[in-house]
Amino acid sequence: MNSIQDCYSLYNGVNVPCVAFGTWKMPDEVAEVSVACAIQNGYRHIDTALAYQNECGVGAGVRRSGVRRDELFLVSKLPNDDHGYEKAIAACERSLRNLGVDYLDAYLIHWPVLVENQDRLEEDLCNTWRAFERLYADGKLRAIGTSNFLEEHIELIKANFQNYPMINQVQMHPQNPQEEMVAYCQANRILPEAWSPLIQGQAFKRELLIETAAKYGVSVAQLCIRWIFQKGVVPVPKSTTPERIRNNADIFGFSISDEDMEKIATLRTYGMIGNPPSVPRTHQVVGF
Repeated sequence: MNSIQDCYSLYNGVNVPCVAFGTWKMPDEVAEVSVACAIQNGYRHIDTALAYQNECGVGAGVRRSGVRRDELFLVSKLPNDDHGYEKAIAACERSLRNLGVDYLDAYLIHWPVLVENQDRLEEDLCNTWRAFERLYADGKLRAIGTSNFLEEHIELIKANFQNYPMINQVQMHPQNPQEEMVAYCQANRILPEAWSPLIQGQAFKRELLIETAAKYGVSVAQLCIRWIFQKGVVPVPKSTTPERIRNNADIFGFSISDEDMEKIATLRTYGMIGNPPSVPRTHQVVGF
């Protein structure tokens, strides 16, 4: 791949651009300007969620960009409180209205909500996934997937449905390399995506990343995004600064050596940001 517009192919044949633009923590007015800037600088994969409270701004940015809707891959996510068949369908329809579009290219269950549903987890996930299959069959969604799911929860869906998640978006960066999840996804034809590729800003404080970026003559952000890309994972960087938006897309002029790929992964000793999905929502770091 040589461009952020080059694509992976999901198991249903839908193409997904290999780098996404994230919009977490962007108010509507900021999202509109940033999304338009990203699209005008080549991004074709835009990621949002109803929980981000900026779908209206993201939709406005898509229209402001001047790029045709069918040239974009637009993603949103189901809120935690809207699991279940009827609620999931209603939430998706709300996202479509907010974004001002007739369909989503992908719709993800944002979190598995494991603790609150521990006594009825399979029922909750199956009722929710049934709604996703209905929306998919009706043409409202081109692809369906999950976010922050663990392997065993994807397996629950696989055991009950013909269509299983086509995408799983997880927290992945040099401090949380997610080797097992990436291997699982790739073995099961699920496209892995990485939220928070810059460790929510912590990447710029790690001497190893600063030194390695200097070695390759790139920014720390470019290094982290390229590191994820070389693992066959879709990075989802975000920025509201035009220069950084452009910089984050410029990752195809260099390649990280195998030795440096593993050296960067030694930052795994710092661990993930916040808590895993098994922690109750009230104690979660709100975000992706």
